[in-house]
Amino acid sequence: MPGANLAIEPPNADRVRPLPIQAPQGAPTPDEPIHYESDGSAATALEDAVDRSLHAAQARITGGISPAALVAAYLDWAAHLVGSPGKQMQLVRKAARKTLRFAVYAGRCASQDGAIGRCIEPLPQDRRFTGDVWRHWPHNLLHQAFLLNQQWWHNATTGVRGVSRQHEAVVAFVARQLLDTVSPSNFLLTNPELLQRTVREGGLNILRGAQNLIEDWGRAMAGEKPAGTERFQVGRDLALTPGTVIHRNRLIELIQYKPNTGTVRPEPVLIVPAWIMKYYVLDLSPGHSLVEHLVDQGFTVFMISWRNPEPEDRDLGMEDYRKLGVMAALDAVTAVIPGAPVHAVGYCLGGTLLAIAAAALARDPNERLRSVTLFATQTDFTEAGELMLFINESQITFLEDMMWEQGFLDAKQMTGAFQLLRSNDLIWSRMIHDYLLGERAPMNALMAWNADATRMPCRMHSEYLRRLFLDNDLAEGRYLVDGKPVALSDIRAPVFAVGAEQDHVAPWRSVFKLHLQTDTDVTFLLTSGGHNSGIVSEPGHPGRSYQVRTQASTDRFIDADVWAATTPRTEGSWWPEWCRWLEARSGPPIAPPAIGALDAGLTPLCDAPGRYVRQG
Repeated sequence: MPGANLAIEPPNADRVRPLPIQAPQGAPTPDEPIHYESDGSAATALEDAVDRSLHAAQARITGGISPAALVAAYLDWAAHLVGSPGKQMQLVRKAARKTLRFAVYAGRCASQDGAIGRCIEPLPQDRRFTGDVWRHWPHNLLHQAFLLNQQWWHNATTGVRGVSRQHEAVVAFVARQLLDTVSPSNFLLTNPELLQRTVREGGLNILRGAQNLIEDWGRAMAGEKPAGTERFQVGRDLALTPGTVIHRNRLIELIQYKPNTGTVRPEPVLIVPAWIMKYYVLDLSPGHSLVEHLVDQGFTVFMISWRNPEPEDRDLGMEDYRKLGVMAALDAVTAVIPGAPVHAVGYCLGGTLLAIAAAALARDPNERLRSVTLFATQTDFTEAGELMLFINESQITFLEDMMWEQGFLDAKQMTGAFQLLRSNDLIWSRMIHDYLLGERAPMNALMAWNADATRMPCRMHSEYLRRLFLDNDLAEGRYLVDGKPVALSDIRAPVFAVGAEQDHVAPWRSVFKLHLQTDTDVTFLLTSGGHNSGIVSEPGHPGRSYQVRTQASTDRFIDADVWAATTPRTEGSWWPEWCRWLEARSGPPIAPPAIGALDAGLTPLCDAPGRYVRQG
């Protein structure tokens, strides 16, 4: 059975080792031999394997959600609600008031013709009932009853004294998800927009929707990508900036891009993307490529392309990603351009790893980094948004057992969790649009990239969830590199941090906490858009704007909300702003460097985009 090696290992071992298992209190230290009770270690390992196999089987049914975690949350909420007669009285009073308000509204609807107002307005982000047709009988009554019911359940699942913050968030989240499944906007007979379209088209929209559903189902069963992605192929339509792979190891390929100007800045730019995604989101297509933009501005750019892990890579950990990823790439860049400090750039999880590496490099008096840029990167995980709903001991253990069987966290499992966070936009609205209206949203380059997801090794993902999300070791000074704790306050290179207003993966207020962890100049930029759309924000992109301010290490702290309220907004893309920041911290232009470094064994291996990015 895969993954049956259950030896307990130190969490920061330098070599690749099996996934560590939490030892019970009073157990021997990791370096001591383990002596089991008289039933024998083989029996204990077998029993543990049985439990893990059962949990992995459950995970295939629940989509990776731990039933025990949900039960614990609901028991916490229910027990405290039962013991709170005052809260119960409040809910009864609210139910009576909402019922009366709805009755009055229904009476107005019966006595008036045409569209009338509402007794409750949807939340600003809820766009399901914005059309005028929802203001006519009987659909006005349907959606108003739904919104009143939704509001009551929010009151019922929140504000119960004694319930832990996470359990309250889980119960409220699940209640909202369950209610959204019965929203009148999701059904043909209760959605006036769907009814009008069906009558107008004589039901052809339903026929097209059925065809779309059958096609999508077939593709999903065959493990194929969504319809339309075939028009976007890596190396033909995507990732087209000319470059060369100059280094390859077990985990990365390093791409050096061809210069596009007669002279370049002496300091190279090294980009560390997240390995949860393919790197070419930053080299999407001509005119929409951050790499292309940097090259056009006279920078020498290097990009890490991560290998998509297989089951045999289950034991790769965070330290392997630091050494074989960031440090190996940094050594190669330094070999190509000796003596030049590097502008290091990290995106999402790649930014968190870069921050760890930069803190460790700060121990060395030799300055290897000229600046550090972090895109949508969290370094303090205490307010990591609704992703924290899936982070507790029960849930992580459940995920570990699921990964233990297959060796990695599958891309579909990660995608499902992210879709739940925005179910109205990413699940229900898509079902209405594709299967009831019978229309396909036109596939674009960013959507095609989003469908080209990657896996995460078992051990690495476990360490990431436990040490960063659950225990917050990096922010609290317990994260070890080479056996010693690292602190972001040791970083002396100036930092440029980018947050996105609509980011549900790395909420910008969480990203903003970097100000509290560093002791250097921090330029924080808040851009419109989401986790991906806010970063892929090329000049000329309509509707883009940003706010930016630099705070010196000696300045007083400003909290996130005050910062947002007092920082001027600029229309347009933030890319030129960042390039000006890099140029101000770069030397005078020089001749472009050669591709690779023969004396360091960095020879051209193949043209960009390389081999690893094409792995499925």
